[in-house]
Amino acid sequence: MKTLVLGGGVVGVTTAYFLAKAGHEVTVLEEKDGLGQEATGGNAGIIAPGHSFAWASPRAPRMLLESLRGAETAIRVRLAPDLGFYTWGLRFLRECTAARARRNTLIKLRLCQYSQAVMNELVRRESIEYHAIARGALYLYRDPAELEAGTKKMALLAEHGQKQEILDAREVAKLDPVFEPVRDKIAGAIRDVGDSSGDSRVFVENLARVCREKLGVAVRLGVRVTGLHADGDRIDAAVTSAGVLSADSYVLALGVGAPRVARTAGVSLPVYPAKGYSSTFPLRAGGLAPTVPGVDERWLVGWSRLGDRLRLTSTAEFAGYDWSWTPRDFNNILRLARDLFPDAADYDRGEYRACLRPMTPDGPPILGLGLHRNLFFNAGHGHMGWTMACGTARIVADLMTGRMPEIGLEGLTVRR
Repeated sequence: MKTLVLGGGVVGVTTAYFLAKAGHEVTVLEEKDGLGQEATGGNAGIIAPGHSFAWASPRAPRMLLESLRGAETAIRVRLAPDLGFYTWGLRFLRECTAARARRNTLIKLRLCQYSQAVMNELVRRESIEYHAIARGALYLYRDPAELEAGTKKMALLAEHGQKQEILDAREVAKLDPVFEPVRDKIAGAIRDVGDSSGDSRVFVENLARVCREKLGVAVRLGVRVTGLHADGDRIDAAVTSAGVLSADSYVLALGVGAPRVARTAGVSLPVYPAKGYSSTFPLRAGGLAPTVPGVDERWLVGWSRLGDRLRLTSTAEFAGYDWSWTPRDFNNILRLARDLFPDAADYDRGEYRACLRPMTPDGPPILGLGLHRNLFFNAGHGHMGWTMACGTARIVADLMTGRMPEIGLEGLTVRR
């Protein structure tokens, strides 16, 4: 079966891999001149089932209100005449109850745990190198009250299979010596033992090489997908900058671009971009740098070590399809870097960028069939595309080849 995978990020490339393994003749279409250049190339680097919490929670409306008043919050909003945002936003607010937040968190957690297992097997089978660090992840707290509250919050994940350790400041510094000089600035951390980190762009490049050389996958770069042509209950072509391309089946894995392309076939996807800020710094020779990835839970800045570089990310800003940034947007990141890791990297030589993450109102991604018999979705992963990619790719490949996925699909299939 000839299949077009639309999108060459970590979600698209992993989907191409599993489809090719199942016998499909796969072509990947990617707009950029390389794979994994958008959100895949700018994420925090953390593979984090231990941080699967839904963004739509009882805390979120207050953060959005404070943001509108000018406060520096982890979730921000910039109002604009965008009907799509207000429609999406109302659905988001409806998910901000305690019961729905719990349900959505557990759906995400189940998917992330499955994806991690699938990824581990894929990496072992294909010997994929991606600067992996498998030492867990630290969720850091600044005062004892916050640590106690965080422990209660994390208990939900522990009850459903996540192995955790509660560490005081001394134990955090023993695990990662980078914290020894700043022990007095932290109360402790929750360590999720199973979390890990790695460079998702390097992973995509190396997996794509396997796809090309071992499985015969074709990758076409510089091809922008602008629409889909529907004929009844089927898609008969993808409209692209390289012309009209046809196949037997199609997978929409375009990240924040998925809703626009789906709309051309009469499909409405509840996905909206959340802008995050990503910075990468070269490690300083002889400097004390972190060896365990993590998140500062007060400032909500994430960090990970990617080979000889330090990656730090922060913020979710709802501002439409806007990739712009200003130096002010990185104040939180640089403040944390100089506070906790002052000697780790050369902070005068940073690479800065904004990334758009494809968010659904409730948090779980959109997978499977919609209105058309040969159009499959693998979209809406939010800030956890790196964590979820292998699992959602395997699920979509199973659905396309008539196999029953290994996990239940409640909360994961297309919601019309």
